[in-house]
Amino acid sequence: MSKECDGASAQASGDLHGIVDALISSYREDPRGHHINKRFTPSRQEITEVIDLLLQIFYPGYHGRQNLSDEDLLYHVGTLVSNLRDKLGRQIERCLCFQDETVDAGRLDVPKCRQRGRDVARAFVSRLPDVRRRLLLDVQAAYDGDPAAASMDEIILAYPGLLAVTVHRVAHELYLLGVPLMPRIMSEWAHMRTGADIHPGANIGDSFFIDHATGVVIGETTDIGAHVKLYQGVTLGALSLPQHSRGARGLKRHPTVEDDVTIYANATVLGGKTVLGQGSVVGGSVFLTKSVAGGQRVAIEAPRLRVASPSQGSPAVGGSELDASILDFDI
Repeated sequence: MSKECDGASAQASGDLHGIVDALISSYREDPRGHHINKRFTPSRQEITEVIDLLLQIFYPGYHGRQNLSDEDLLYHVGTLVSNLRDKLGRQIERCLCFQDETVDAGRLDVPKCRQRGRDVARAFVSRLPDVRRRLLLDVQAAYDGDPAAASMDEIILAYPGLLAVTVHRVAHELYLLGVPLMPRIMSEWAHMRTGADIHPGANIGDSFFIDHATGVVIGETTDIGAHVKLYQGVTLGALSLPQHSRGARGLKRHPTVEDDVTIYANATVLGGKTVLGQGSVVGGSVFLTKSVAGGQRVAIEAPRLRVASPSQGSPAVGGSELDASILDFDI
């Protein structure tokens, strides 16, 4: 090897040492953004495996093992539920220990976390039949609400909105049981997979349908009634708060949507005092920060459409002239 190569390697090695030293210094000087000298971190991979087990339990034959028969079901479902309870208990334990270790390492009590994890896992598993009952209502709502759906099989196998709602129903139960962090990991997994961002704290009634799913955002303190339908891009959000408004945590910041409401694409509804009354309809691209009475329909004024001929450079419909250059394109 030439002296030039040896010199370059030494310089690169020296640069690498300097970079590593700078990173180590940043970890030691700033406690944010690292989890060092701590024992407990939940496993996102195992939490994803919990979701997979739940999909197999809720929709047998569609997820996981196929060619199931009545003779197989008792053993198959028993094995799934047993594995679910064990994995869930371990991860709840780690989430509880993680929270204690992060907030105050002195109060960390591993045996207590372990017992609490087991108890919560058992409580959650006992709720599975009711969660599945509600999910079947969601499947029916999707089938009834979308003429493009050829069958309920298609909805279960292919619809991102149903996947988002399924994971939300699970995450919400864990949220109600007081499990830290895991519900949010689940909801963000669904967000990445479906494009729908539903906070696990949101309270959603029966027969809920998100059509297309992409871009839907539902905030933590949102309350949604039964038979509600949302289209893509709908936001049920909070009004912006001053920076460092930590006191707002726990307050009602997101809208209430009563039964039988339809909200069309890209509508934005903000604020904890905003209520969409029963049977109301919110049109596409509407921006709302005030309540709507039951049965009312809300829409923005139709925009004026102007069509110009590229050759003439003047509008065929409407008032003032358009810049013909913006219409000069090939089809």
